[in-house]
Amino acid sequence: MKRKIIWIGLGLIALIIRSILSYHPELAEQYYSRGLFLMVRWTIDYMLGWIPIPLIYFFILIFSIWLFIALRKFIRKKASWSTKLVSSLLSAAAFIGGTLFFFFFLWGYNYARLPIEKSLSLDAQPLEAKDLKEEMKWVSEKLVKLREELSIHYGESPNELELPKKTEEKLRQSLEEWLEMRGFPTLGRVRGRWLYPKGIFLRFSSAGLYFPFTGEGHIDPGLHILDHPYTMAHELSHGYGFGDEGTCSFLSFIACTESGNTFFAYSAYLNYWLTLAGNYRRYQPEDYKRVRELLSEENKADIEAMYAELRKYPDIMPKFRNYAYDAYLKSQGIEEGVLNYNRVIMLVRAWRLAKKI
Repeated sequence: MKRKIIWIGLGLIALIIRSILSYHPELAEQYYSRGLFLMVRWTIDYMLGWIPIPLIYFFILIFSIWLFIALRKFIRKKASWSTKLVSSLLSAAAFIGGTLFFFFFLWGYNYARLPIEKSLSLDAQPLEAKDLKEEMKWVSEKLVKLREELSIHYGESPNELELPKKTEEKLRQSLEEWLEMRGFPTLGRVRGRWLYPKGIFLRFSSAGLYFPFTGEGHIDPGLHILDHPYTMAHELSHGYGFGDEGTCSFLSFIACTESGNTFFAYSAYLNYWLTLAGNYRRYQPEDYKRVRELLSEENKADIEAMYAELRKYPDIMPKFRNYAYDAYLKSQGIEEGVLNYNRVIMLVRAWRLAKKI
């Protein structure tokens, strides 16, 4: 009983601290993201990061064994049903409290840190239709040129041979170098893992997952290869202490486009174009068709190939997934919920205009 009360208390304390930090992001930035979290990051990466198998498999195994033992103990316990009910409710509350405590301690307080545009002094503003169109034209020109540099023939989509060796290491190096140059600490060695079976995330409208309890990013191997670098860099960005989805997509875009690798850059520009297209099509459906013609036939074929891979893994309960993830993001202070992914457009545009590229 005492142990359960302690875990419930720790969960409540974690929530109270999160509430306080939401009003003082500078404290989260200084004392957690640039302080306590770095010790957590170093501990996970240098004590467990060398293991060749994704740690989440071990986590699931241990959790399953614990749950089995707990259920068997509950069933065999000789007590009245009312006593069992009270005990099970306390156990559930203690489990939730412990989960909240470790979630925030290991990573979750990063949601409260200063917005990256403030740290970088970027003027990130919502885009109007004309801005979206201008952005799409800029990206389309990039895509045409990059596709020509890939040295593959028309009708042939990039295959496994095009993915550079040590992709994880190269993306991590590019991301770390960029962050360090702008004063963000990168202590540790975040891992990006392929998590099987294929479709494990895609069936829930997701491409990857950063799991705070093991400190690793995971990518669905069912993705088209053109999605691999961009998704990998996105999950690595979470690992370096960024919770905001739009921010991680922005950092992924930067890591890929400034890596010096054509394949990585092409992956980033393709995914950025798709995000822009999804927004512009809603506002200007007819003009979207005209803007799309700026792409080469090879670009269009690659996009169709990416969608074809996604169609192999139809969503399971898409409405429930969208509602649940939207609620989760909003509970972490991200008011726009799943629309937060689109914030990458504001950040990339602000960045390129500031850099005049």
